[in-house]
Amino acid sequence: MSDHSFEYWSSMAETLDHEGRAFIDGQFCPAAQSATFDCISPIDGKVLAKVAHCDQADVDRTVTIARERFEQGVWSGLPPAKRKGILLKFAALVEQEAETLAITETLDMGKPIAHALSVDVSATVRAIQWTAEAIDKLYDEIAPTGQDELGLVTREPVGIVAAIVPWNFPMIMAAWKIAPALAMGNSVILKPSEKSPLTALRMAALAKQAGIPDGVFNVLPGFGHTTGKALALHDDVDTLVFTGSTAVARQLMVYAGESNMKRVWTEAGGKSPNVVFADAPDLDMAAEAAAEAICFNQGEVCTAGSRLLVEDAIADVFMDKVRAAVARWKPGHPLDPATTVGAIVDEAQLNRILSYIDKGQKEGAQLRVGGERVRPVEGGYFVTPTVFEGVDADMSIAREEIFGPVLSVIRFKDEAQALALANDSIYGLAAAVWTRDLSRAHRFARGLRAGSVWVNQYDGGDMTAPFGGYKQSGNGRDKSLHAFDKYSELKATWIKL
Repeated sequence: MSDHSFEYWSSMAETLDHEGRAFIDGQFCPAAQSATFDCISPIDGKVLAKVAHCDQADVDRTVTIARERFEQGVWSGLPPAKRKGILLKFAALVEQEAETLAITETLDMGKPIAHALSVDVSATVRAIQWTAEAIDKLYDEIAPTGQDELGLVTREPVGIVAAIVPWNFPMIMAAWKIAPALAMGNSVILKPSEKSPLTALRMAALAKQAGIPDGVFNVLPGFGHTTGKALALHDDVDTLVFTGSTAVARQLMVYAGESNMKRVWTEAGGKSPNVVFADAPDLDMAAEAAAEAICFNQGEVCTAGSRLLVEDAIADVFMDKVRAAVARWKPGHPLDPATTVGAIVDEAQLNRILSYIDKGQKEGAQLRVGGERVRPVEGGYFVTPTVFEGVDADMSIAREEIFGPVLSVIRFKDEAQALALANDSIYGLAAAVWTRDLSRAHRFARGLRAGSVWVNQYDGGDMTAPFGGYKQSGNGRDKSLHAFDKYSELKATWIKL
């Protein structure tokens, strides 16, 4: 990680020029109607750039170009090894631009610069690199047949992929989707969140520089109800991939049904349980992990450990440790490398978080840590990490995704009750269990209805493991070789010999 000072990053922020135009057919251009919206930094409420607001005309034009390039085979027709080389160059260029991308992410969505650099940029590079390396290692199949027939099973690109990504990890979420989509030979249209569109546009320029042909990778900024809706309803988009809220995921599936039955792959909300048994191997480590699970990225994480389930026998001792650990996560200026809690992405999200803190108190939960708006930077959107104890499983703060640093603590008596509480949610994205009992760890992990389960840690895994959810946390998987399934068709060719 860079050892640059607050002064270095502040000076860089003052001189940074932000690109706000759409990227279509290898060129930056204004929206068809010249419409724009203000991209506002949550750090101080100031406008960073005027960003193109793309509408139906922009979507129609971009889809037409992307289809032409796909049919021409300028990318889809390249040998896998050629695509691999270009994507590896893309990853290298992202790595070279690490500081510019990191500070852009920090200014745009408020995360601490230390995290943007060490987590977001590095994970983005890794995602593109790993996926590129996998391209020429995916084999097709030959079906078992008699001597007079030959059955081939081949994997082919689906065509046009629209990727709608969220504002909390803009680069990482984009890379998880565009890398395998491009690797398979598809044309891609990326719609970044209107709350954090700037790194997507910077990455578009790097993709062109790496050698991805014009029209194969496009970026259309705009709002969900305009740009996103137009992509979801478009009859010539073959696949739609999305990360965001469960409510929006449901609507996108409706749009797909109303149009061309395009495939829709969603990674939606979460209310992840972090379950700590009395025989956890290290309560100090578990407490620090519980704090990080809700405080990292200001709690704006789909897998945030927002429900902490603690066994009665250790609850008093353990919660002393958790409260102390959470209190050490303090909001500060995101450009200060020492800051661990940055700004909430915008005023609307800050007000949402504060409303849940108010609701938790009205429903009878005990506010033990935080819960206040603070102003380490004038004009910015900051809130102190918050711990509620005495939470009932039926309370709003225990059931609804807040997407902020608000922890609900629920006590349990035994393993059966812990599992029932953990699974008592419409979501099923992730879960963790802390125990030194190997049998319990396996038994409990099998019983959890979640796409990712971590044992004696929180948020483990890497690019080799799939990521996605059960229930209303979505379908499909990002990362790993399984991600390629979303961006490819399987064709059976049966030959009489």
